[in-house]
Amino acid sequence: MGKTHHSLSEFQARPLQLMQLFEQQTAVWCCSKLPSKNRKWKNQQWRNCSYWLIALIFTHILAFSLQPVSGQMWDGVAVTQGDYQALQALKSQLIDLKGVLRSWNGSNGACSGRWVGIKCVKGQVIAIQLPWKALAGRLSEEIGQLRELRKLSLHDNVISGAVPPSLGYLPNLRGVYLFNNKFSGSIPPSIGNLPLLQTLDLSNNLLTGEIPSALANSTKLIRVNLSYNSLSGSIPSSFTQSFSLIILALQHNNISGTVPDSWGGSGNRTCPLGVLTLDHNIITGRVPASLGKMEWLQEISISENRISGAIPGEIGRLKRLRLLDLSNNAINGSFPSSFFNLSSLELLNVENNRLDSQISGDIDRLRNLSVVRLGKNRFSGEIPASFGNISAISQLDFSENNLTGAIPVSLARLLNLTSFNVSYNNLSGPVPILLSNKFNASSFVGNLQLCGFSTSSPCPPAPSPQNNLTSPSIDVMKPHRHRRLSVKDIILIAAGALLVLLLLLCAILLCCLLTKRAAKTNGKTTPKQAAARSIEKAAPGSTDVATGEAGGKLVHFDGPFVFTADDLLCATAEIMGKSTYGTAYKATLEDGNEVAVKRLREKTTKGQKEFETEVAGLGKIRHSNLLALRAYYLGPKGEKLLVFDYMPRGSLSSFLHARGPETTVDWPTRMKIAIGITSGLGYLHTEENL
Repeated sequence: MGKTHHSLSEFQARPLQLMQLFEQQTAVWCCSKLPSKNRKWKNQQWRNCSYWLIALIFTHILAFSLQPVSGQMWDGVAVTQGDYQALQALKSQLIDLKGVLRSWNGSNGACSGRWVGIKCVKGQVIAIQLPWKALAGRLSEEIGQLRELRKLSLHDNVISGAVPPSLGYLPNLRGVYLFNNKFSGSIPPSIGNLPLLQTLDLSNNLLTGEIPSALANSTKLIRVNLSYNSLSGSIPSSFTQSFSLIILALQHNNISGTVPDSWGGSGNRTCPLGVLTLDHNIITGRVPASLGKMEWLQEISISENRISGAIPGEIGRLKRLRLLDLSNNAINGSFPSSFFNLSSLELLNVENNRLDSQISGDIDRLRNLSVVRLGKNRFSGEIPASFGNISAISQLDFSENNLTGAIPVSLARLLNLTSFNVSYNNLSGPVPILLSNKFNASSFVGNLQLCGFSTSSPCPPAPSPQNNLTSPSIDVMKPHRHRRLSVKDIILIAAGALLVLLLLLCAILLCCLLTKRAAKTNGKTTPKQAAARSIEKAAPGSTDVATGEAGGKLVHFDGPFVFTADDLLCATAEIMGKSTYGTAYKATLEDGNEVAVKRLREKTTKGQKEFETEVAGLGKIRHSNLLALRAYYLGPKGEKLLVFDYMPRGSLSSFLHARGPETTVDWPTRMKIAIGITSGLGYLHTEENL
């Protein structure tokens, strides 16, 4: 049974068009048939008139039920002759494999909502939206006649040929979405003439040639995605001077030269660049130190290139950096001391380089690290035991280095660790038993003096006493004999310890709840007052965006996605569930990103001011066991939408209750779930900034 998809904009209120002409004709007919003095004909004529009135009411009801699904209201203005001719030229150049353009007939219907994918205002086309329609052929040059066009969305088709240079002469164009097609040739420099352009996505095509430096001329440009093409030449330095660009994606091309070292400009203005992906090219030179000026950077990916030199110390200024991928290059030296100031870093990948220093014990200052890949380098010295203090780590790779010493026992405390590799080093001593039970032998091979990770590499027994039975060696051996427990015993001991820890956390939580309730009784600050104060401390990244068409306000908190209110309202939505407070949707944005959207019921929400106060407080909550609120939207008619990260593996409830009988949840997994829930609840009831 297929899933039902809706557009979020369909939930906006739409006025209906009444058939005024038919209504007027009916009234004239009834009035012209006024009853005569003859009583017999008088009754007959009024009976006929009543039949026409009933027909009129039925027609109005039919008009209500036959509204266009797109939600566009026709303002009664027919499409202009120039726009009509441009649409016909566009249709003639496209190959319609599924017949979706059969509705493009008759100039009177172009702006009435009956033409698939066309949206108009006052007789002029403002949007062409035909994604996933299996369209082939070419994009006509006559598209440049649509002077009021704001959005062109033809992604995920098989359209070939060149990108029309006439696109650069559409002064109102804001979004160009042509990704996942077969466009070839070069990118027209004329696109840089678009003063209102916000999004340019030409990714996954067959484009060649150099990137025009004029693309960065638009002062409104937010997102540029030219990835997965065959573009060559160097990165235009004009991108480094943009004060509007947030996402620059140039990965998987043939770009050469160096990364420009002029990021951030020379003035006092702040560049908002948040995502820079340049991986899988043939870029040379060094990591530019000027990247340290880009204080809003959250992701840097320059992997699979030919970058050399050391990591610049200026990188340590990027307090918001979450992802740093410099893998598969020729970077040497060590991590600068300022590197450990990256308090938000979650993924660190420098594998397959030439880093040759010792790993600093200050690594535990990076509290949010989840993925650490240091393999295929020349690191020496011991593995710092401080790695065991970073509880969020899930992947840890030290393979193919020159590390020595023993594997720290503290690594066994990493409950979230799912991938571990120390193979092909010079490690020695026994492998901690919890690690050897959790990971197979391939994670430890290549260390000649390492033992205890498989039956073929047992640790040698301790030397037995020879002559003096009362020597101190006997006392040393006794503890070793007592510690040789079976795997079953170890699991039971660990489960018991976790149960005690869970009970202790529950007791702490209960004490916090009682303390908080007592504080409320004594007249201390209420949660609403605390939430009101949190607005004053809101992150500088949150922004109110008034949409140009639908109105309303979209407020962003920190997060990896950049979208406008129109992008959110035009997203493809899939119902995930309903509750007393509203309906949850999986929304797919125009650029393919997925978010979770909850539409709140009007009767269950408070006034706008109270709603904004409480949501501002919720937007600050950041914890590994709590789903982050990324944005909210207030519609012009009171609609309230909450935007969260989409969890592709489903909710905890579905994992526990909607699984099949073949899927079991073992005791250690349930303990991890309980500890995670307790940690999230403890954060909600103890953090001072909530």
